[in-house]
Amino acid sequence: MKPLPNEIEAYFAAQPENVRVILEKMRQTIREAVPEAVELISYQMPAFKFHGMLAWYAPFKNHYSLFVPKVLPVFKDELKQYGLSKGGIRFPLDHPVPVQLVTRIIQYAAKVNLEKAQLNDISK
Repeated sequence: MKPLPNEIEAYFAAQPENVRVILEKMRQTIREAVPEAVELISYQMPAFKFHGMLAWYAPFKNHYSLFVPKVLPVFKDELKQYGLSKGGIRFPLDHPVPVQLVTRIIQYAAKVNLEKAQLNDISK
């Protein structure tokens, strides 16, 4: 069994070149969508936090996934062409990152997180 990576760079370095390109694009897209988000490894995957967990992303054998479980129902019509599973969107490995769609999903998730954080602050 391979040791689990504890840093994003190590995680990326452990992937084949074609997968690294996808992971870098996903990372760049999320960073640009929410520049204030903080990167981390969570559940042994690259992830971002912004007023709580924002998103995870990871490659698999035949696809790569973006996990943003709490907001996927809002985008269900736009996601019909992709597989959905356990709060994740499955994109085929041989397809580029749908930057505009990912950006909208991430920005919406950030808005939801921020609104929730503000409500929690008010209720304290």
